[in-house]
Amino acid sequence: MNFTLLLAAGLLLAGPLAAETFPKDDLVVARELREAALAGDGGYEIVADLTTRIGPRLAGSEADARAVEWAVKMFEEMGFDRVWTEPATFPTWHRGLERTEIVSPAHHELVTLALGFSPATPEGGIEAEVAMFDDLAALEAADESEVADRIVFIRNRMERTRTGAGYGRAVGARSVGSRVAEEKGALALVIRSIGTSNNRFAHTGMQRFDSDVRLLPAVAISNPDADLLERLMGGDEPVRIQVEVDAETVESYTSQNVIAEITGAEKPEEIVALGAHLDSWDVGTGAIDDGAGVAIVTEAARLIHELEQRPDRSIRVILFAAEEIGLWGGRAWAEARAEDIEDYQLVAESDFGAGEIYAISARVRDEAWPMIEAIQAELEPLGIELGRRQASGGPDFSPARPLGVAAVDLHQDGTEYFDYHHTVNDTLDKIEPEALKQNAAAYAVLAWLGAQSPVSFGSGETILAEEAEAEGGD
Repeated sequence: MNFTLLLAAGLLLAGPLAAETFPKDDLVVARELREAALAGDGGYEIVADLTTRIGPRLAGSEADARAVEWAVKMFEEMGFDRVWTEPATFPTWHRGLERTEIVSPAHHELVTLALGFSPATPEGGIEAEVAMFDDLAALEAADESEVADRIVFIRNRMERTRTGAGYGRAVGARSVGSRVAEEKGALALVIRSIGTSNNRFAHTGMQRFDSDVRLLPAVAISNPDADLLERLMGGDEPVRIQVEVDAETVESYTSQNVIAEITGAEKPEEIVALGAHLDSWDVGTGAIDDGAGVAIVTEAARLIHELEQRPDRSIRVILFAAEEIGLWGGRAWAEARAEDIEDYQLVAESDFGAGEIYAISARVRDEAWPMIEAIQAELEPLGIELGRRQASGGPDFSPARPLGVAAVDLHQDGTEYFDYHHTVNDTLDKIEPEALKQNAAAYAVLAWLGAQSPVSFGSGETILAEEAEAEGGD
């Protein structure tokens, strides 16, 4: 996409709706921010430094603590008006050995990653006959006699989509498959990786669990290895595999949400919040998930901070802790804001890699929707269309949805995101610098105009809380 030509057109054409909703001077600044972001590096040096100096940042690890220190230092060196941390406490899990091997009727070592919070197998692993199911629903419908004393294999394949909708349809196998299999007497769980790549590496990820629910040893295998296992299952002979996991859940750990603020000149108590999560899985370097998001929202705020003019409202960047293992930082943030969520003018998170943004959606009060239309008019030169009147704000802001927080989604192209998500291949080279610039430009425009809006977007209003409840979970 030629952003230079689009930008030139956008500088000449400002929609009439935009002129009616925002003062002309604020629109001029928004266009300057857009141009500055496209002329810069989009935060590339930020994500490069994070992934090079810190690398993978599993919540509760030593690298997690170093990442917090890194983020605080970065914000302080950028000169933000306020920089502080807020605690989030959560259980921790450490990966050791993981191995899956077909032992009959052929012998194959399968590329494997243990799923988050998988318990260890007994020493030497678990060997048993395989029971294969098309998807989670098929396992749920199965009789116990089909499952008991077997190793369950769920073979559902994730569909590639721009929106990431295929992930939602497939991920249940990973998130609750172990619990369902355990209830029916299985010995272990193996799933086809929840990802779209045909390269031979596995995708890890979190499982849902309560403290009184026992999970089975659970692993994901690469898509090519899942294909191989399926072919063997189509034969006449029973298939036996061995699964070995060495992992442990250890004591609770307290990490930190890292927050930086540009204090507003007119209404400092009212806040536009941009989010990303600082932690990652322990494989790859966490570049697209979510180093890119850290870079995008930080660069957007940095550009605003460098303006001579202060925004009317405060703008905060929140780098959340422990998103990957259960949204613990987001939960802590929402709990701390339960009594003053109305102070948050808008929230928006970048946590879907670094693909180009193609649409803006929002959940705001009716009177504020023209402001979203006006913001979209300033994003249109970036190729961003107007989307739906629904939004989550992103995973880490989702715990605040029942409180009625006004939220914006900047929808990124996720066509290739799940090729790398939660894998050893989540590395810096997967980020396209031009797309990163477009993202930073969009978040800068959103944050600036959100802070300058002549009307409130409606956080805390009952109607928004009811809409969030009706939309359901993520």
